This record gives sequence, C-alpha cells and structure tokens, in this order.
Amino acid sequence: MFNKFIASILPYFPKKFVWLFSKRYVSGETLEDAVKSSKELHVKGSGATIDLLGEFITELPEAETNKNVYAEIVERFGKEENLNVTFSIKPTSFGLLLDEELCYNYIREIIVKAQESNRLVQIDMEDSPCVDKELVLYKRLHAEFPKNVGLAIQAYLKRSDADVEMLSKMHTPETPVVIRLCKGIYQEPENIAFKKHDQINQKYLENLETFFKYGVYVGIATHDKFLVNGAYELIKKYDLKPEQYEFQMLYGVTPELRASIIKKGNNMRVYVPYGTDWFGYCTRRLKENPKMAGMIIKAIFIRG
Repeated sequence: MFNKFIASILPYFPKKFVWLFSKRYVSGETLEDAVKSSKELHVKGSGATIDLLGEFITELPEAETNKNVYAEIVERFGKEENLNVTFSIKPTSFGLLLDEELCYNYIREIIVKAQESNRLVQIDMEDSPCVDKELVLYKRLHAEFPKNVGLAIQAYLKRSDADVEMLSKMHTPETPVVIRLCKGIYQEPENIAFKKHDQINQKYLENLETFFKYGVYVGIATHDKFLVNGAYELIKKYDLKPEQYEFQMLYGVTPELRASIIKKGNNMRVYVPYGTDWFGYCTRRLKENPKMAGMIIKAIFIRG
C-alpha cells in the first residue's frame, strides 16, 4: 500500500525533486547527453542501445516528429563508428495505435537509415494490446531487413512460449532473428501473465534455452543474479561463444553486477534513455511497477 501511495503522488511532486532519483536512470535531455553516456560506457567495455523517451502518442504529427528525431539520432551515431550502438524504438511513439501502416513506414525509414551504418533497430515490446500488432510489424520488417531489426519478448506473458517457438523457427543464418529477452514490466491481468517471481524466472530461463537451441542471438536483459547465473549455465551447456549472445541492463541499474559480467568476458549492452519526456517516463514506470517507489525513497535517503 505504501508503494502504491508513493507511486500515485510522486507525479505531483516538483520536477526538481523527481529528478533527484531520475538522473541516475536517464542519460539526460539531449542527444549529446546520450552520446556522452555511450562513450563513457564504451570505455567501461559496454555497448549501448539508444532510446528516445516518449510513447503512446495521441496525434499523428507526433509520430512524424519522433521519426525525424530518430533519423537525427541514427545520423549522429553514424559519425561514431567506434561505438557499439543500436537503437530501441517503441512503436506506439510512431502511431501504432493510430495508423499501423504509417507506423510501419516510419519505422522502415529509420531502419533504412540505420542499415547505412550497419546498425540494428530493436523494436520494444509494449503492453498486451500491442503484442500482436508488434509481432506483425516485426515480421514484415524482418522479411526485408533481417540483419537490421530485432524484437523484445516478455517472459511473464503466458503466450510467450508460442511466440518464442515461432520466432525461433524464423531464424536462419541468412535471416537471423535478434531478440531482447526481458521479464516484462507492464501491469497485466493474471489470466494472461504470470505473477509469481519464481514462475517468471522459470519461464525466462525456458524461453532463453529455446532461443539458444535454435541459435538465436539473445540480449539477456536482466538485473536478477539468479537469472544471470542461470544464463551462465545455459551458455556453458550449449557451448556458446561470447559473440553468440549478450547481456543487457538499464542505465544506472546494478552497475556492480554489470561490471562483473563484463569482467567474465561477456558482451554487455546498456539501455540508454534520453529526452525531455524523462518526467513522464519515470512517473509512468512507477505506475506500472509500484514496487519501484520503495526503492526510490530508499535511494534518495541512502545516496543523498
């Protein structure tokens, strides 16, 4: 109850107060902030995936604006050839729920531009009403750009076993499937999503093993030490080389665990969000996952 209460009132706090905890998890408001953060991560042995904050637009002109900004992002990082950078996009910020065909065309434009510098565009998976639409979107784009588009899958959804099997069977050396596997953050009803921590972890490792069986390149997106250790065991079981998978983490989260994974010789990629919508991003995440509220209050007092 305390966490839900804090999550409900925090959006009404002054922005300066919310920034106290947000600044650790957001690289900044500008593209150059994201470039700077990516360079700092590079020095520490990590790649990055760039995310422009903003989702669930209400008007189509916003979709065109987001498309143009992403074109600038791709162009800017094209000048940083030494950086291992991909781009993460949320289809709802390109009008997925307003005009699916327009959304497809806008994202296709971004992928065409990313292809010029041989970079990947990763499609984030959003809440359950978007899942089927985003799978259709991915399959259309994958048919034309198999090496330049990836997709996120959420292990806590009960449908994910079937989706994982379907995506795995799409994978071939000529048409590779690239996946970010995460637990899932959206608040979904119990009839479509697992709720218990142990259940979600079990499904995560089952999904990861299925992908490994088929040779799919997976971004193992987790901060859970249990899942990291489980991934290590599967990597050993399937005798995978570091270039056949990577670990992924959020910006500012569990940096010590991140460093230990890199130290063991694994590839790492950090999700680097930036943009003026950082306030909306952080408060929305609190509503989706109220447990974060207690962690935030603790971080403010412990870290000052």
